[in-house]
Amino acid sequence: MTGSDDKAKQYSLKLLSYRGRSEKELEERLRKKGVSARGISSTMQYLKDTGLLNDLSLAESLKREALTYRMLSQAGARYFMLRRGIPRSIVDSVLSNDDNIDIDNAVKFVDKKLRVLGKYPAETAKRRLYNLLLRRGYSSGTILKVLKEKIMKEEEK
Repeated sequence: MTGSDDKAKQYSLKLLSYRGRSEKELEERLRKKGVSARGISSTMQYLKDTGLLNDLSLAESLKREALTYRMLSQAGARYFMLRRGIPRSIVDSVLSNDDNIDIDNAVKFVDKKLRVLGKYPAETAKRRLYNLLLRRGYSSGTILKVLKEKIMKEEEK
């Protein structure tokens, strides 16, 4: 192990201490830092062997973050993970194509946002909610279904 390989490992460990990273992200950061191809491959292999670099576990963590905390749709979560450098095959294996998850997340999101948007006229609130949900990756069919249900409940109150 040379000094540059050791520095590459130390830099990688420093990056991983901040947040989980995909293999692609880490490789790009090492390349930007000027690490040789041999140094990158040995560092990546070391991190995989020690279990510190695992795209599957990172994908599970990102899925939980995207669906639970960010309240994204399945499509939004897919884009979120792909943007972080997770391979498409892993993303497809982690995400299910269950429309009920999208509807549940959209309902939670609308409930949360209606507290703030409730003071606006119904049409303004509906338009803003539609656009917010669209930016989070929900399909227009899901959005209309959820909004129709929620706005009708709000009008009954």
